[in-house]
Amino acid sequence: MSRLLATLLLAAAVTHAQGPAHVLVVVYDWSSASRAIGDYYVAQRRIPPANVCHIATGDRETIDRATYLREIEAPIAQCLRGRKLTEQVLYFATTLGVPLRVSGPGTGMTSETAAVDSELTLLYGKLQGRAYPTAGPLENPFYRRRENPFEHRSFPIYLVTRLAAYTVEEAKALIDRSLRAENRGHFVLDMRDAEEDEGNSWLRTAALLLPKERVVLDESPAVLTHQKDVIAFASWGSNDKKRTQRFLNFSWRPGAIMIEYVSTNGRTFRQPPDSWTIGPWSDRGRYWYGAPQSLSADYLHEGASGAAGHIDEPFLYFCPRPDFVFPAYFAGRTLAESYYLGMPALSWMNIVIGDPLTRLGKAQPRRP
Repeated sequence: MSRLLATLLLAAAVTHAQGPAHVLVVVYDWSSASRAIGDYYVAQRRIPPANVCHIATGDRETIDRATYLREIEAPIAQCLRGRKLTEQVLYFATTLGVPLRVSGPGTGMTSETAAVDSELTLLYGKLQGRAYPTAGPLENPFYRRRENPFEHRSFPIYLVTRLAAYTVEEAKALIDRSLRAENRGHFVLDMRDAEEDEGNSWLRTAALLLPKERVVLDESPAVLTHQKDVIAFASWGSNDKKRTQRFLNFSWRPGAIMIEYVSTNGRTFRQPPDSWTIGPWSDRGRYWYGAPQSLSADYLHEGASGAAGHIDEPFLYFCPRPDFVFPAYFAGRTLAESYYLGMPALSWMNIVIGDPLTRLGKAQPRRP
């Protein structure tokens, strides 16, 4: 066993006690989908009733900052303070129907637009009296801290994931699969035809940090499809010019997660028609909710249990890095820890989809 994997296993063992009492479930009361998913998750994970926070806000994916502060952040802060959960809670699980995006002025690295979930990571610091700028990304203190268990004393943030998919039934199925997760299957890494690209370097490094017999690393120009027994997948998605199909027709294991280097794959949870597929930016006929790019929710539709996405342009550097996420997940970190350990920025464009408590556990021997 490598020294790195030994370190990751030790950190994962320290955090093994994290459980239902450490999750705050955020339910939007005016959304039947949010209520149904929240109720189902609470029952399946046995979340304490005090750890369910009900909010009331608009039925839309995009809200302005004033609405976010008034209708999302403030009531959640009240839940935490009023129930004395500020320190106990480590994770938030928002639900389908909770707004997805905070709109704001600016472009590029000065943009004040951010994912609601990414903004909520800062709430712990705000409850301690900290103030944060709204423009651009903020440094994630947990990024690359492989050797450390996640705790507020060291990392003054919350880790926020979203229980969502195209439909309530798909979100419930995601929860069911997460509860059955086990450490089997292949880590599939698909490079694009750009030999010196930094993103390809992260894929190669991830392959080196994982057990060789568990890795499928494709360095050819072709797009991988029809892979079996997949526990994790990373690629360029629709930014690989060779990819023209919407679905990859993978067979996913329970607990499987994915990463794509794609600017807008978390832009919506509105389900496209079956006739829709990805395309180039020049083809307006291929746009779905503002872009022609691949969608994280399609992987959940196909059978994945967790996904990363972006509500708008994050820039490559701020995408989750598979060379941090996948080894942490393999070693036994929770889904939430694994993604945030590999995510450089907060108050930015990133979302994480899935049950925050999903854990693979110890590697299982291959079945005959």
